[in-house]
Amino acid sequence: MKKARLLIVACLMLVLVVGNMQAQQKKFGVGIILGEPTGLIMKYWTSSTTAFDIAGSWSFSGEDSFHIHADYLFHSFNLFKVEKGRLPLYYGIGARLSLKDETWFGIRIPVGLSYMFDKTPFDIFAEIGPVMDVVPDTKLHVTGFIGFRYYF
Repeated sequence: MKKARLLIVACLMLVLVVGNMQAQQKKFGVGIILGEPTGLIMKYWTSSTTAFDIAGSWSFSGEDSFHIHADYLFHSFNLFKVEKGRLPLYYGIGARLSLKDETWFGIRIPVGLSYMFDKTPFDIFAEIGPVMDVVPDTKLHVTGFIGFRYYF
């Protein structure tokens, strides 16, 4: 837990010294997600409104398991107006692997809000992601987390 706090503080300090650039102006971001599951996340913008994201994370609820998800996301920038920065609603479709005693494969439908700061390549976000596992059995559940990313 100390290492996670140290990593968060280091990332926040890095944000304070970056140049004047919006998150979306740079295409590739790396960050941390906290929640269910908790781990690392990457995002790559493919256009001004679409992106891929991928995460490797650990689930601490019930049976501990390692999760990998990959999503294709669509962003709607016109729903919420803010004075500074941008606040898109995003949604998409993707896949998730849960690695524990058995390997589970499921379809994800993530929905979230992301605040993109005006003068720094940094965003914060909150997401829920219903998952329909289809292998080895059918099961429905929801993942959710908050996070932040720094864009290079």
